[in-house]
Amino acid sequence: MPTGPATDGTGPARSRERFLQGEPVEAGVRASILSSWQRCGVLGLSPDQDDLPFRDDFDPDGPIVRAAVPVLDRLQTRFAGSAMNISVADANGTVLLRRFGEASLARVLPAIQRVPGFVFAERVAGTNGIGLALAERRLIRVYGAEHFAERSQGSACRALPVRDPLSGRIEGVLCFGYPRGVENPALDTVIRKAAEAIERRLLGQSSARERALLRAYLDAGARTAAGLHRGIGVDELALELHPRDQSVLMGTAAELISRGDRAAVDVHLSDGRRVTLVSRPVTTASGVAGIAVEAVLPALSPAMSLAVPRQADEPLGAPAELAGVLGGSLSGAAHATPAPGHLSVTVSSRHLPVAEFGQGATTTDADGATDHHPDPPPPERGLVLVGEPHVGTYALAARRRLELLSEAGTRIGTTLDIRRTAEELAETAVPRLADFVTIDLPEAVLRGEESADPGSDLRRTVVHGIRDDLPFWPVGKRVDYGPTTPQLRCLTDGQAVLEPDLKAAAGWLAQDPEHTEQLLSHIHSLITVPLVARGVVLGIVGFYRGQDPAPFGDDDRSLAQELATRAALSIDNARRYTRERTMALALQRSLLPHGMPDQDAVDVAHRYLPAESDVGGDWYDVVPLSGTRIGLFVGDVVGHGMLSAATMGRLRTAARSFAELDFPPDDVLTHLDNLVGRLDREDPASDGGGIIGATCLYAIYDPTSQQCTMARAGHPPPAVVHPDGTVSYPDLPAGPPLGLGGLPFEATEIHLPEDSRLVLYTDGLIEDRQRDVDVVLDQLREVLAQSDRTPEDTCQAVLDTVAPAHPCDDIALLVARTHALDPGRIATWDLPADPALVSEIRASAVRQLADWGLDEAAFAAELMLSELVTNAIRHGAGPIRVRLLHGRTLICEVSDASNTAPHLRRAAGTDEGGRGLFLVAQLSRSWGTRYLPQGKVIWAECGLAGV
Repeated sequence: MPTGPATDGTGPARSRERFLQGEPVEAGVRASILSSWQRCGVLGLSPDQDDLPFRDDFDPDGPIVRAAVPVLDRLQTRFAGSAMNISVADANGTVLLRRFGEASLARVLPAIQRVPGFVFAERVAGTNGIGLALAERRLIRVYGAEHFAERSQGSACRALPVRDPLSGRIEGVLCFGYPRGVENPALDTVIRKAAEAIERRLLGQSSARERALLRAYLDAGARTAAGLHRGIGVDELALELHPRDQSVLMGTAAELISRGDRAAVDVHLSDGRRVTLVSRPVTTASGVAGIAVEAVLPALSPAMSLAVPRQADEPLGAPAELAGVLGGSLSGAAHATPAPGHLSVTVSSRHLPVAEFGQGATTTDADGATDHHPDPPPPERGLVLVGEPHVGTYALAARRRLELLSEAGTRIGTTLDIRRTAEELAETAVPRLADFVTIDLPEAVLRGEESADPGSDLRRTVVHGIRDDLPFWPVGKRVDYGPTTPQLRCLTDGQAVLEPDLKAAAGWLAQDPEHTEQLLSHIHSLITVPLVARGVVLGIVGFYRGQDPAPFGDDDRSLAQELATRAALSIDNARRYTRERTMALALQRSLLPHGMPDQDAVDVAHRYLPAESDVGGDWYDVVPLSGTRIGLFVGDVVGHGMLSAATMGRLRTAARSFAELDFPPDDVLTHLDNLVGRLDREDPASDGGGIIGATCLYAIYDPTSQQCTMARAGHPPPAVVHPDGTVSYPDLPAGPPLGLGGLPFEATEIHLPEDSRLVLYTDGLIEDRQRDVDVVLDQLREVLAQSDRTPEDTCQAVLDTVAPAHPCDDIALLVARTHALDPGRIATWDLPADPALVSEIRASAVRQLADWGLDEAAFAAELMLSELVTNAIRHGAGPIRVRLLHGRTLICEVSDASNTAPHLRRAAGTDEGGRGLFLVAQLSRSWGTRYLPQGKVIWAECGLAGV
């Protein structure tokens, strides 16, 4: 963004003018500045306001002042002779210190810019460096017209929050102010180093108090021990402990310090031993009160004693030497690192008088009774932690945050379900971080896609809290956030937004005054965090606090950001999985039959149920065949995902093609077996070892004879339900799975009376880790025994009763109820291979068609039969059979004992023959050849008008 004055009607000055006039500002101004302007507008601030609140009750000698004075003095020397205005404000925006590079500035500047005590918080001063640094909690640069107030248009500034290194809280703001025409990028480095120097001095103040507490503890121990000199050795007690035990001891010690009173707690170690942690008050000569925590080890046998290495006693060193035992971050507790703000030391192994904690010969129970017994061996004792209670509170809070993050790693993302993952985030955060959590995800994300505009299609996905009666927007409601709300600000900036006091959050209040007014009686603080993973915006999570009186702080914001980041990765994984599963499922469904063909052989119903985890390669098909027969397929490709679905499509297409060639079931499986083997060999990933596995069952039912021929390749056998309700599983040879190659398949023929039901299924229906297959088959038998059900009802009953509640594999189910072709609609003639009989067959066929009322089809049927019978007599072998089938169409069949098949060809003009099959092809809807165990059948099908 240009940093000079606006010369062409653009830049910050023009953008500010447009904003103040109520015009939309879409470009030319940074997001943080625009958000601040919007908040100022909601608060009703005037850009012409000159006066600011003044406070004279600030502490001129507080910790931040004592830490900042030497640093500001050095800065004043560095910027001597310049127009630099250096200030330090407290966490409320009240200026505590002022320094000037040019002394004359202190005389010419207005009081608001030179006298400590004026409040520059954004809520009263508008957009400025100090106020915006407190609102954004980071380094801020405000230039010229980016200020909200008119009085600051000629100025520029940089401001950076100063934090307490122990607690992480913002204690104040360091601000550099200078004329708008002066600009130097190096000021970023200078202000950061100056803020770090102030923070180090804040730490030094706390460290001096801790060192004084340690010295008081050691002095008291020396007096109690009647002159015995006590040296210290860092972390000696932890040398023989498991890291998990060290972490437990340090955490318990920090909790004891945070309580601030005398206490004794037994800590049981992982190896069965016990350590007693004892806390007692310690007071320094200057009156600093703290708590010391000692570990008391009971006397153990030599074989069980805790070895503490001895070392030469060392006198208490100078403060700089003791600084080496100051604690770091609590994350090191697992390695016996002291907690923040605590000294972690251990007294060298010495036997101290029991009198220090009471006479060892007498113990008093809770009722005041005493028990006299011989003095036990003196215990071993060592100092674990010493610190002030409020510092212990910080350390304990930090430890609990670490534990929460550790727990989040195991609780969030246990499934690949988007909604469930969001619920796990909420359940992890309540109540340890927040009292209530709401999560809003775009509809596109819930479908597994990326949202083009996340802020415009948000939908409430999760509401979870310590109570269920709060008036949060319900799950499923579309959520629209205004431009000044914290939620939309966090989406715009990509960072967590903290609103410690919702009653003062103008943007949040303006979103829905009536709704927010209801919530304010239950909640008081908010952290809203964007869910972003791999550059994809997934939604918004809001953490609310109401029961806990303490508002959210910066540490809570950091924790919420970390939780949201971890959860966002899991949600994105679930989103990507949902997208892949949706694509695979769409591919799977597109490759399955979209409808059942019109035919009279069977009534068919089917179901496909994908696995919960992923889409597999289960499939089914219904193929009309010649002679009113019907082919029924069900198959299963091993594996899940896109590859299995694509392989399934290839197998189903091939199976249908082989079936339409009128191959018997065992031949169809042989061709499929060869195809799978070829796919394996052609796939470079298989390396010749075979990667595709598949099973298949193929059945052909003939309604004219009510016979069903079946063969299977490693597939579960079908169930046959007879008209009387009895259920059986035919003893059908199993056959090898497809792809093994070289092994034969066997077909079996069974009789299916009319109204029988043939039930074909994949192994996902009956195989489950939690159930026995035989038990499931018996259960399936009971369900199918209801003979009065339609195929649709049967499918639904099987899925409701037999299918597993959470299928881990796909389920394909096909139920076919058989019909029989009325014998009165079948006409058959047997004749020898005599050409003289062709005319008789034509005449008999015409009479039969007249009896059926098919006079209109008689001419075409007569010609086709004449040609087919003549070909059979001339080129085939006897006996010859002619059959007419009257169903949806008229089918003419001529069979003979020869295996030679006729071929359609185009006859030349001089040829005397060769036009018979061409004539048949022109007169029929379709025609073909079907081979029998002995001979073949030539058939032709004619359409019937009105049928």
